Amino acid sequence: MELQQMRYVVAVAETGGFTRAAERCHVVQSALSHQIARLEKELGARLFHRTSRSVRLTAAGEVFVPVARQALQAAERARAEVEATTGEVRGRLAVGAISTVAAVDLAQELGAFRARCPQVRVSLRMDMSDDLIEQVRQGGLDIAFVGLVPGARTAGVREKELARGELVAVVPPGHPLARQEWTRLARLAEETFVDFTAGSAARRQRDEAFRAAGLTSDVAFEVTTVEFLAKLVRAGLGVGMVPEAIASELPGLHVLRVRPAPERSERVVWSGLGPSPPAVAFLAGLGVEPGPR
Repeated sequence: MELQQMRYVVAVAETGGFTRAAERCHVVQSALSHQIARLEKELGARLFHRTSRSVRLTAAGEVFVPVARQALQAAERARAEVEATTGEVRGRLAVGAISTVAAVDLAQELGAFRARCPQVRVSLRMDMSDDLIEQVRQGGLDIAFVGLVPGARTAGVREKELARGELVAVVPPGHPLARQEWTRLARLAEETFVDFTAGSAARRQRDEAFRAAGLTSDVAFEVTTVEFLAKLVRAGLGVGMVPEAIASELPGLHVLRVRPAPERSERVVWSGLGPSPPAVAFLAGLGVEPGPR
């Protein structure tokens, strides 16, 4: 079993096809298919169901791909660790972030890191907090910026709280609440909501505050980004709640404080096994000391 074979399998699983996987890996499709066939023969199991229209993982493929990813990441990590002994940081830095990250200027930090460590390949993925934490746990991401309910525990990763703040309400300018600077949570509960996906960390920040106050809410529209939440609120489809630090970046909405206010803890998380050399260098730029690896 070779790392290159694992790399091909992961590429097919992620792109959904042999042609796209070959393009990503910069090989001809026949070579990629041949190597995967060799690997399947060695394993004694098919990794993919192939039809003329689709490619999907078999049960064997479902269990193989996560382990293959970990093996590829371990190999990359080993190379980065050796290169770090020479004083030059190399490898990759895969960063994840929620759409409402506010504790750091992420674009500025990524730019500054690239200037400091030009040999590191930097990538960024936006997602919901729970998914980002899972990707860090599995090794798909090196670092992630997430927002959680204060006191929420994260398993399998290490973390540092960067900021803690409140959620505020956002309403369209013509809304009755737009004439006020603040409102009670009970009054807000009378409104239809635009909110994040049920069960997400972003949704729990508001849900727990409502639950603690003995209130329920009518969520008619579920979104995954703050930008689309703001667009729906501007259209008069409901009201929303967003981090106070983000509200000022949403033009065309009236912002009002809420009492009692839902709270949010913004954190940076990294692997429970310790950060890679690029992750150590990036965290150092934030003033975060991850401790011994």
